Amino acid sequence: MSRYLIGVSGWSYTSWRGDFYPQGLARTKELAHVGSRLTAVEVNGTFYSLQRRTSFERWAAQTPEDFVFALKGSRYVTHLLKLAGAQTALANFFASGVLALGDKLGPIVWQLPATFAYDPERIEGFLGALPRTMEEAGRLAAQHDDRLPPERALTEPVADGPVQHVLEVRHPSFADPRYAEQLRRHDVAAVWTDAPKPWPVLDLPSSTVAYARLHGHTRLYASRYSDASLDTWAQRCRRWREEGRDVHVYFDNDSEGHAPHDAERLLGRLRAIDDFSGCRLPAPV
Repeated sequence: MSRYLIGVSGWSYTSWRGDFYPQGLARTKELAHVGSRLTAVEVNGTFYSLQRRTSFERWAAQTPEDFVFALKGSRYVTHLLKLAGAQTALANFFASGVLALGDKLGPIVWQLPATFAYDPERIEGFLGALPRTMEEAGRLAAQHDDRLPPERALTEPVADGPVQHVLEVRHPSFADPRYAEQLRRHDVAAVWTDAPKPWPVLDLPSSTVAYARLHGHTRLYASRYSDASLDTWAQRCRRWREEGRDVHVYFDNDSEGHAPHDAERLLGRLRAIDDFSGCRLPAPV
């Protein structure tokens, strides 16, 4: 049964304390609070640097059994290497502790820079290099270099299952039928990017996953989503689920503290229009 995975991009925000987070809540309990109110989270830290294995293990232990972590792929791969010659960088990423999440591992989000124009050959090579199962990810992780000493690396999966990938592109040249065909062939999802920027909005049913990142509809990373907008998003999410896809929606309008509240408001709408069979739904607040 397909699921609703609705959450936020990151959880360590000062402005949330005393608001979404109760006054006096210890920082070490913030992720557990997110897990009690939402169904997923997108980890931003994995984009900026290799995380520690112990961090992934702690995150998994602090959240409900069916909670999901989407991870942003390394910017070293996407922004510096620009997807070319990335085998070792991919190995380091997966060896850093990603496999410790086990069944809680959600899609890996590969976000390309706005200057990256569609290059069919480069996209094809990158998609073909991505691991599609935990076993494949473990074999790739075993190829890590000395940036990860043996005591820090994790190359043995703790669970079986698929590894899913999604691409967020920001250049208009990706509105190309060849790109859609590549995604379908590799079972990779296109991110629906909602933002007040001229980034392409791609609703491509290319995968068993539907994935949206909501950056703020009128002010980047800041604006609150209106009731009417969330009504539209709820209907869109329901359509995606009826198509048999796991529905991932992550709110990134966090600078003024709206993200967790908007995520809860969307969950409330989904509760009202769907039966949530097979989905965990936190209790209303």
